[in-house]
Amino acid sequence: MTFTRQEHNWRLHIPGVRWFKADLHIHTIDDLPGSRAKMPPGINGDPQSPETLSAYAKRFLKSAVDRGVQILGVTPHSPRVGTSEETSAVWQIVEEWNNGVGDDGTPFREKIYAVFPGFEPSLKNGRSGLHILFLFDPEIGRANYLKVFDLVMGGVSPWPNGPDNGLRISNKDAEEAFRDLLDFHKRECPKSQDGSFQWHYLALAPHIDNDKGLLGAQKAQVLDLFQHDSVAGLELGDHKLPCDTIHNRLWLREAMAEHHQAFFHSSDAYSVDEIGKRHTWIKLASPRIEALRQAFIASDSRMRIGYERDADGKLSEIPNPPDITMNQRPWLKSVTVSGNASFFGSGGADGEATRFDLSPDLTCVIGGSMTGKSTFLDGLRVHIGADMPQDANVKKQVEARGKERFLSGSADVVLDCLSKDPTANLKEQWPAVFYAQSELQHLAQNPETPEEILTRLVSSETQELNARKARLEILDKKLSKAAKQFAGLHDQLADAEQAFKQSKKATAELAAFSDAGVANLHQASSYLQQWQESTKVTKEIEVKLDNLITDVAAVYLPILGEGSEGALRGASVAEDETKLRTHWERALDLLRHVKEELTATGPIGKNITDTLEIHVQDTRVKVERKLAENGIPGARINQLQALNDHASSLEGHEANLNQARQALTDAESLFKELRSERQTLVIQQRKAFDRVIETVHSQFDGKIAVRRVNDGHKEPLANFLRGFSQAGITRWWNNSAGDQMLTPDILLEALANRNLTEVGMSSIVQDTFSTQMTSPKQYELAALRCRDQYIFELKMDDGSYRPLMELSGGQRVSLLLTLLLETNDERPLVIDQPEDELDNRFLFNTMLPALKRLKGRRQIIVSTHSANIVVNGDADQVIHLEATANQGKIASAGAIEEPAIRDAIVRTVDGGEDAFRMRRLKYGF
Repeated sequence: MTFTRQEHNWRLHIPGVRWFKADLHIHTIDDLPGSRAKMPPGINGDPQSPETLSAYAKRFLKSAVDRGVQILGVTPHSPRVGTSEETSAVWQIVEEWNNGVGDDGTPFREKIYAVFPGFEPSLKNGRSGLHILFLFDPEIGRANYLKVFDLVMGGVSPWPNGPDNGLRISNKDAEEAFRDLLDFHKRECPKSQDGSFQWHYLALAPHIDNDKGLLGAQKAQVLDLFQHDSVAGLELGDHKLPCDTIHNRLWLREAMAEHHQAFFHSSDAYSVDEIGKRHTWIKLASPRIEALRQAFIASDSRMRIGYERDADGKLSEIPNPPDITMNQRPWLKSVTVSGNASFFGSGGADGEATRFDLSPDLTCVIGGSMTGKSTFLDGLRVHIGADMPQDANVKKQVEARGKERFLSGSADVVLDCLSKDPTANLKEQWPAVFYAQSELQHLAQNPETPEEILTRLVSSETQELNARKARLEILDKKLSKAAKQFAGLHDQLADAEQAFKQSKKATAELAAFSDAGVANLHQASSYLQQWQESTKVTKEIEVKLDNLITDVAAVYLPILGEGSEGALRGASVAEDETKLRTHWERALDLLRHVKEELTATGPIGKNITDTLEIHVQDTRVKVERKLAENGIPGARINQLQALNDHASSLEGHEANLNQARQALTDAESLFKELRSERQTLVIQQRKAFDRVIETVHSQFDGKIAVRRVNDGHKEPLANFLRGFSQAGITRWWNNSAGDQMLTPDILLEALANRNLTEVGMSSIVQDTFSTQMTSPKQYELAALRCRDQYIFELKMDDGSYRPLMELSGGQRVSLLLTLLLETNDERPLVIDQPEDELDNRFLFNTMLPALKRLKGRRQIIVSTHSANIVVNGDADQVIHLEATANQGKIASAGAIEEPAIRDAIVRTVDGGEDAFRMRRLKYGF
């Protein structure tokens, strides 16, 4: 019965090559005679009947779908449960996969990528036989499939009819089976028009460590007596990882490398419930045996063991499978560009929009010069708003290509992103890291680059490293702010101390004045002042009396005339005139008498004031003499009121002083706590980086080393010292800048110990520096942190290590790119033509292996002219660009295995057929 493969839509989901969960060792009910195979629950009919086989095949495929297994190797010991061709459960599964539909109405071929029919005979090797798995393309057809089994078994039936149900051993050993199978393949397998075989086969070695496995059966003769080139892979034991199997078997590692073999896990399931209980992740470009063979050959990039040891030492599934549909790492699936003004706006089929389909792993964009490789990558960078190059010239070129060619005319650009938050902006949805042409070279010269790469190199350390870095930066800012506040706090304390000192001094002086009799002096002075005031007032009254007497004496009392006199007499008041004149004269006499009395007091008052003045003077002399004995100038007596004012403020000034002191103490305590926390974090950060550095040394087998220089970034200290603008200090620093041991703490310690000679200062510079280093300045210096510096080094042929900055341009970029690839950073990586600076030796030995290990963990897009990157990097999707002067288009796109893509690689990046042929002849391959 021939097999015609039905179409499937897997390419619509993930372009190019993609990852699949594979179980390549599954038994069927064809092995019921051996007693281990089991019918699924609910299926109880005759296993040879078409109805039972159909129901079983559906249940078999459904179990695979339920467990997410997408590649099946159906490998019973017998290819049929009965004697006729129609009783093959294997082939019923193949046909059901190709043509059947699941319970949800979806064809099985849309859920399961590939089903490879096969079998597991026991060959005549070793004492108990040797099991080998044989897998075939379904195109072999049922008839040939059964013929091949009989051929391999040499006519022996796998299961006897009697009660001894042990598996029978073939009449042929492995060498004979492989030879006969190859002859049959060449003789019976038809070829397509391009000369390739229409079906292929693959041999695998199951359960290699038991007595019927390759290593157990062959024992010590395994290297000499077996056809290793005929076996693509070695199946691990259920509870083993590659490291367990390789342990103490260096010869096995070397043999596997020589024969391009790989380890894999499979279930060896005898019931449908066990399908996928052990599995391997395999990357295929097509559901064919040849693609499976290529995956085993390129196992470093196309296969992943699906297990790791948990805390209890048991195998558990890896938490982040490489299949992009099972994790949340960011992936740009496609870019569609439309708009005639854009370089790619109408470069698609029939002049429509151009769609770039991208692999979640490695996409290589190839094409001749000016075909738009850089335009595409730079346009993406500008469109999503990614970080631009630091170098101004490179930034200008990127922006020009992005805006003037890719986005010209307000082109419509649609990105299909697989991201955690589809509502976020494009940069957050697809947080790609871009490197334009020459940008890596500039990056290699940035002293910050090594630390940034190391931070992301080990995923288990990244989060804490970033958290500590952020906290350290916060502490730096807090310490800097606190240091600046010390100047103000010291000024406040100085003012408070001065005010308190004045108040205290005034209080002390007042006490001294009291002891010296200042009170008596004040009393005498008060009496003197009173008498002087009385005398002054008396004199003023005398003057007023003189004026009053003169005024009174000048008053004219008129004489009554005849008319007036008669009127007054008529009113009976004539006698009043006489009384009036008498009183007026008497008043004048009294005023004169008062003046005489007042004048008489003058000499008496003067005598008293003169006496008091002498008394005050004598008292003052005594007080001043007493004050002088206590060191107080006599003139301070005149400032007694001011002293009283100062003394009355003593309590308030003391409270202000205590408050200023407490504020300074609190600030010092906080400053000390912040510095202590910072130092603790620095130590923790160094230990974490040490673990990362150890990983680098181990991962690259000593080819790349990392060296840390504690406090190596001296810019903060340099800026601080140059800020003094003192020629001597600046000159000393310029001469000492190469001293990696000099740190803010060392400088502070030398200053405190008055031993600045240890840091190379002359006596003159020491005096200048000590004068400049006020207390606030010391805090400012203590707040500084010179961050640690990390230096990448490359091991040279003579065993020595050379720092990154001393390497050639190509070596720098190669080392840097390798480390960028090795980081656990999940952000997509986009690089434009890295080969411009790559060192080929380093490319092959270090960078390409790193690139392959990255498959399934990070999306990478590279535009390149290098066949080494495309072919040896095992590109998962290749986009071949062509262009006219103003319009670019996708000439072809697909997996590297596809003929059109292979031709494009040969023509575009390998220099053409002639150049490829010439290299092949020159190098002898």
